Amino acid sequence: MAYPLSDRIKSLPVSQTLAMAAKARELRAEGKDIIGLSLGEPDFNTPDFIKDAAIEAINQNYNSYSPVDGYVELKEAICTKFKRDNNLDYKPNQIVVSTGAKQSIANVAQVLLNKGDEVLLPAPYWVSYSAIAILSEATFVEIPSTIDTNFKITPAQLEAAITPKTKMVFFNSPNNPSGSIFSEAEYRALAKVLEKHPQIYILSDEIYEHINYDCKPFSFAQIENMYDRTITVNGLAKAFAMTGWRIGYLGAPEWIAKACTKMQGQVTSGTNCIAQRAAITAVLAPVEKIQFMVDEFKTRRDIIIGLLREIDGFKINVPDGAFYVFPDVSAFFGKTIDGVTIENAGDFSLFILEKANVATVSGDAFGAPDCIRMSYAASELQIREAIKRIKEALS
Repeated sequence: MAYPLSDRIKSLPVSQTLAMAAKARELRAEGKDIIGLSLGEPDFNTPDFIKDAAIEAINQNYNSYSPVDGYVELKEAICTKFKRDNNLDYKPNQIVVSTGAKQSIANVAQVLLNKGDEVLLPAPYWVSYSAIAILSEATFVEIPSTIDTNFKITPAQLEAAITPKTKMVFFNSPNNPSGSIFSEAEYRALAKVLEKHPQIYILSDEIYEHINYDCKPFSFAQIENMYDRTITVNGLAKAFAMTGWRIGYLGAPEWIAKACTKMQGQVTSGTNCIAQRAAITAVLAPVEKIQFMVDEFKTRRDIIIGLLREIDGFKINVPDGAFYVFPDVSAFFGKTIDGVTIENAGDFSLFILEKANVATVSGDAFGAPDCIRMSYAASELQIREAIKRIKEALS
């Protein structure tokens, strides 16, 4: 029977990363030894100094509703972090703490976008950007890039994509899924284009900021005439191994922050009180306290790239940040392997799941249909075994 669901939910795509993770769990339940390279989740435990802060908050009886936009002490700590790490001057009334960076992004879209507005998404982009635009009744417009350009768009491409309906552009550096990092010079060149279009607002998603390999990211809001038009989004999930704690935050012009607080007050209200108290300790901690995780990710990156380069047909670049590789696998399209014809990246991803018992995500979900995303937020042993299986399945 047809269920009376809203047009809104029927128009919304399923998250392909979560769908692949669910498929992998189903196969594990059937007894298959699945190696998961699909989820963007660090395999480290949350550092003890953060857990200790949470325990202290529990013992201090933090158990009441928190302010909608976050504890003042946490917002002050975030301001300190923005100045320390990004040379950005924000005041507490410009900060909103949310249940993950995803909610921060959704809040911004809901308060700025109207039906018919256009959102520019440099591709590849995180899977939820397009869905968030759809929920806001806006239209998303992809600006494509390829592995040959290190998955970065040019100022000319940005200019060509802008129309009178363009309201926002989403930047993400270090990027999920490609791991690419825009340099200061590259961002300033893009800003030169946006200077001519003052009606466009910029969302800068910097959730992978601290996971970079000798290539420090640059915050878009540092560009002087972009500060008042930029919303800087960050969080604790990736760099601090705190995915389940659900702490994200934004820094924005006060009028946008105030609108996001109004929106959040009618959806979730304040974020988890214990997680917020622990977050104060996390954001104020020296970045060196999590460097051991970044060093390990870099080691794993080098291992997985070296192994993938041994497989004919994989086209590889070297990502500067995050914990993903995003190989171009279009060389396999149109080929029949072990009785299975590979027509696209979705077919390829499903093939290696079923034949090699390795879970990845098709690049279609990220606006890059020639690629697949592989997360190396897994142990070295799992990475080596996964690539060995893929190589054998393709041979």
